Amino acid sequence: MTETENQSEFSVAIAGVAGRMGRQLVASALDAGLSVAGGTEAPGKGPFDRDIGELAGRQVLGIRPVTDPVAAAGNANVWIDFTRPEATLAALDALKHTRVSGVVIGTTGFSVAQEQEIARAAAQFAIVKAGNFSLGINLLQALTRIAAGRLGDGWDIEIQETHHRRKVDAPSGTALMLGDAAAEGRGGMLDDLRSPPYDGPDSERQAGQIGFSVRRMGDVIGEHAVSFGSDMEILTLSHTALDRQVFAHGAVQAANWVKGRKPGLYGMDDVLGLVEA
Repeated sequence: MTETENQSEFSVAIAGVAGRMGRQLVASALDAGLSVAGGTEAPGKGPFDRDIGELAGRQVLGIRPVTDPVAAAGNANVWIDFTRPEATLAALDALKHTRVSGVVIGTTGFSVAQEQEIARAAAQFAIVKAGNFSLGINLLQALTRIAAGRLGDGWDIEIQETHHRRKVDAPSGTALMLGDAAAEGRGGMLDDLRSPPYDGPDSERQAGQIGFSVRRMGDVIGEHAVSFGSDMEILTLSHTALDRQVFAHGAVQAANWVKGRKPGLYGMDDVLGLVEA
């Protein structure tokens, strides 16, 4: 499919359509005028007797959730997945048997080996992968990279994130994304600069490291802050998500962008045209 094709000829399939994020994704896709061709839900979860559009609070589509990504994506061009690492990787493997050419991945918590699997899949699919699809967060990432580069090693960097009590991975994918940006600004890799958790009698902060702190409470959608501290001043850049729709909106924007792209691994910097610092 080329980028000149009509939007009405473009359809998406969505993973986890009965979950909170899945419902938001369906709603945002329909509100943007996209066709939703199908959706999946994990075996034993369901509900499998409800219409996908109805679950999202939109019009009835005549489509119910299924467990098989191939069946869900049979008529889709782009697959959108905000589930869990194992489910996302299984879907990527299954999608090789469909006409899907673009994939949007908002799943977080991948291991190094799983990230390598995604990189290999990018030889076949155009994949937009991000720890967060919010416009504000992606601008925060760019600002973090700039600040880390300008302020230098004499400034401590601490990243704090808060999410709802049900989130399973920590730090969040977004926090790690911000950590990567900070490390890049300093000309290094996060794996080399990341501080271990401050816990115990021998937890003194090491100069030049990037620290993380995590909170899980209530129904917080997502709060992230990057603080830069010297002996004389502190600079804090922060972002608060007020509605989960912001992530779904960004994912739909990415789905529109990725259609017709060449296979490869892309990020929201590509989608938004952000200039690298």
